[in-house]
Amino acid sequence: MPNLVNVSYHQTGKSTGTNTMGMREIKTRAFESRDAQYLLLKAPPASGKSRALMFLALDKLINQGIKKVIVAVPERSIGGSFSKTDLTKDGFFSDWEPNDIYNLCTPGDDGSSSKVKAFHKFMDSDEKILICTHATLRFACEELDDSKFNSTLLAIDEFHHVSADANNRLGELLKMIMSKSSAHIVAMTGSYFRGDSVPILTPENEAKFTKVTYNYYEQLNGYNFLKSLGIGYHFYTGKFTSAILEVLDTDKKTIIHIPNVNSGESTKDKHNEVDFIIDAIGKVIKQDSETGVIYVERHADGKVLKVADLVEDSSRERDKIVNYLRNVKSVDDMDLIIALGMAKEGFDWPFCEHALTVGYRGSLTEIIQIIGRCTRDSNNKTHAQFTNLIAQPEAIQDDVKLATNNMLKAITASLLMEQVLAPNFKFKTKLDNDDDDIEPGVIKIRGFKKPSSKRVKDIVESDLNDLKATILQDDIMLKAIPGNVDPEVINKVLIPKIIRIKYPELSDEEIEEIRQYVVVDSVIKAGEIKEVGDQRFIRMTDKFINIDDIHIDLIDTINPFQKAFEILSKSVTTKVLKVIQDTIEATRIKMDFEEAKILWPKIVQFKKMYNKEPSLQANDPLERRMAECIIYLKEEKRKLMANG
Repeated sequence: MPNLVNVSYHQTGKSTGTNTMGMREIKTRAFESRDAQYLLLKAPPASGKSRALMFLALDKLINQGIKKVIVAVPERSIGGSFSKTDLTKDGFFSDWEPNDIYNLCTPGDDGSSSKVKAFHKFMDSDEKILICTHATLRFACEELDDSKFNSTLLAIDEFHHVSADANNRLGELLKMIMSKSSAHIVAMTGSYFRGDSVPILTPENEAKFTKVTYNYYEQLNGYNFLKSLGIGYHFYTGKFTSAILEVLDTDKKTIIHIPNVNSGESTKDKHNEVDFIIDAIGKVIKQDSETGVIYVERHADGKVLKVADLVEDSSRERDKIVNYLRNVKSVDDMDLIIALGMAKEGFDWPFCEHALTVGYRGSLTEIIQIIGRCTRDSNNKTHAQFTNLIAQPEAIQDDVKLATNNMLKAITASLLMEQVLAPNFKFKTKLDNDDDDIEPGVIKIRGFKKPSSKRVKDIVESDLNDLKATILQDDIMLKAIPGNVDPEVINKVLIPKIIRIKYPELSDEEIEEIRQYVVVDSVIKAGEIKEVGDQRFIRMTDKFINIDDIHIDLIDTINPFQKAFEILSKSVTTKVLKVIQDTIEATRIKMDFEEAKILWPKIVQFKKMYNKEPSLQANDPLERRMAECIIYLKEEKRKLMANG
């Protein structure tokens, strides 16, 4: 199956270049906001957020009166990203030198009394830097007064683990520290947009953060080696173990994420799944007792591959291989990593070319994180690939609606990836007498509203893709995408409703401003822009329109997310598409068995006469109703079978 998204970049080298203090582009941008008390750094995986935090933390310690720095990471393996680092050799004014005693990302229970005691001892000592897990931070803070964080910088890595949900302990902890201490906070997330149902912060707390955003396009466009990224979906029937070799190329450095044991794709035996994958590749020669590396002789040609098993339950064995992976220096040090929950975020293997993931990923955050495993710039690759191996839904399954919804999420997620990976445009209001020169990356729209508040400006600059993800995953929108709802209804009714739910604090005027940005940005990015001389044209409704003539009323008559369905229909097999279509139709059809009994003889006669089934797209209303009848009867049969 071809990629749904395949984006090429210019290899400018800009994102890997450094300034006189040894900072790459993302670090320079973050450092410019170093005086902010609350800083939210949103940048893709592998962009250099860890090093950016070091620069920020050292400036706060040396120049801003901060006494202590606490760095909290979601899991112990990520703690290595914040180990001692020589920064002065490249021109910075200080080195990052945490004391090993206060690196609490060591083997053992993250909530153990020894780690909690070490945290408390640090708070009462003259030491400057502590590194711990989110869990250790939570447990330690249960016995600390919030005022203890006065004059402290709290840096939270992979900030999407925080949530405004009242049951999220890390989110509640952060809220209390913000309200009851003078602490500075640097929050970092590798997810350019979240796209999940629960917000990270409450609107009032989010408004306090200065946001620094660095997007995927800027990062990948500025690499030296990586030129393109492909995003594809592959459907299988039966068990995934029988299909995985269709998409696994062992000549490419690959991370395989097997499905969660509670998911429908899982065989419920994770160790057997790992063994099956390894046996399908080749014969195990040995497993190194010091490093945990498994050596596998490939069936095809006898080449020996190095494999890492991160599914292993034994923490002792898992720590061996994690330590080995942390010190990988050469492209030949590892060939294949098999993981379950690990190696999704904060995991650095620059040589990785292919992220192969089994099972639906409803969370766009998780998709972004997994893709980030293969998007490091490295001289061994010019192309990175993300492949999602997905079970083909069966119409007789009880969870077909859930499966269909998840598939649509996957497809719309891929659409958003394309938008994230495309250049950003800036939109301005065009006046009738506006003859200014065209600015690069700027498009002027007649009737366009300027942001009237800082909150709207922040959402437009930092959260537009987050908002699009929310809109595209909304149940009503998913049904509207195939063209069943008038575009003007989508733009002026459905989208504002979703914006109001996501941002309840906004006024009607602010919602309209954001709505316009969502619609215009989606339409422009889904269109094809051509330049002829000094004029630019965009393809809309199958014809090119001068960008200078675009106005918001014209754009409001176009479904801004139509391309999501176009991608779906072009990329999914006819059989799968029919299942999806019928499932969605079944939720809308109003029919009873009495009408179906009357229509059934007509359907039989129609099939004999035309040698085909009635079509939902027919012009004849009777034929369309017969097609709906078939779907209705299939759904009724499915319900009977499900109930035994």
